[in-house]
Amino acid sequence: MDELFSEPWMARFRTLWNAEPELSGALGRIGFDATIGYGFKGENDPRGVVIVKNGAVVEARDYAGELLDWDLRADHETWQSWLVNPPGMISLGMAYTTSKLQFVIGDYAAMIKDPRMAGPFMKSFAVMARVG
Repeated sequence: MDELFSEPWMARFRTLWNAEPELSGALGRIGFDATIGYGFKGENDPRGVVIVKNGAVVEARDYAGELLDWDLRADHETWQSWLVNPPGMISLGMAYTTSKLQFVIGDYAAMIKDPRMAGPFMKSFAVMARVG
């Protein structure tokens, strides 16, 4: 298995993201564009990045200093647990309020209140779990 958020891992995440209608399709319907970083708490930069245009991931690779719209961080154990058992809305909210999930960049509260964004955000964790 490739290391979490490595370039090969991110490439598989891209493929699965784009194949998931509840993620890419739902975000495409609202014209969602963003550069999203994923990484570990305590590190200066995220490890991996996806560049999303109109809901679809057009690039997925190692982070290389891009300006981010979202930067999600958790410790390695938390990410690993979510790969085995993707979080639901309540457990994700608890992770955010207890700082197990950190938004270094991005507004979690605004995003989670918008059902057009909240549903796909939750689905992204289920897609991550399929990466392996």
